[in-house]
Amino acid sequence: MPFKAFLSLSLLVLSACDNNQLSARPQQSTGERAGQPLEEINPYEQIDQIPLPEGFRRIETDGFGLFLRQVKLKKDRTVFLYTGRPKVNQDAQFAVIDISTGDQDLQQCADAVMRLKAEYLFRENRYEDIRFRDNSGKAYTFQAPYTRSHFSAYLHQVFGACGSASLSRELHPVDDMQDIKPGDVLIRGGFPGHAVIVMDVAINAEKEKIYLLAQGYMPAQDMHVLLNPTDALSSPWYRAGLGPYIFTPEYTFKTTELKRW
Repeated sequence: MPFKAFLSLSLLVLSACDNNQLSARPQQSTGERAGQPLEEINPYEQIDQIPLPEGFRRIETDGFGLFLRQVKLKKDRTVFLYTGRPKVNQDAQFAVIDISTGDQDLQQCADAVMRLKAEYLFRENRYEDIRFRDNSGKAYTFQAPYTRSHFSAYLHQVFGACGSASLSRELHPVDDMQDIKPGDVLIRGGFPGHAVIVMDVAINAEKEKIYLLAQGYMPAQDMHVLLNPTDALSSPWYRAGLGPYIFTPEYTFKTTELKRW
């Protein structure tokens, strides 16, 4: 779509989506987990196989949260753009999610979040619940025929009309990071803003919570599970409640930007 094409051009020229203005942003880690370099081939088939730090267990979840745990991962850790070319920065991802990006510059950050939600509802045959709104409040509802090809065409329409600003208005604030759940979204609405989704959450005996994040990005690219650039020993897991900011490899969020469907 023309508007998103303009945004992508702006990103390439100005790196606009990397909208971090916090001087306290730490240096990115070297891509290690538990002190060991990442393997070239991802050994995990889906999200719920990603190992936990010692002492943690995954929280109970169902519905969308369970769906996210079952999302498949690619063997190849390389993130590719919609053009088929590798992304310049290959230091952000722990693993790549096995979902199509398409061949257009449409499925960007908030779009990736919406796709995961829509894929869950599509799998559950909850077609009437597949609905997103644009910035004017206009609803885009998936309608018959309920085929995969029609679903893909519908998502292209949504991706062209909706984004982080509209999705942020649809979601509801989560007041306490300690209440974080799979399916929650860290989102800053804007033109562009950014959004990442919570793929999994675990807890220990002291009630400390950790979580996994995944993102799409600009230009459109493979969705991927993010490394934790501030804690190589726990990466890719992030710890809840460590301060007002969440530093991801390519963006900095505030804890107040956590939202829920």
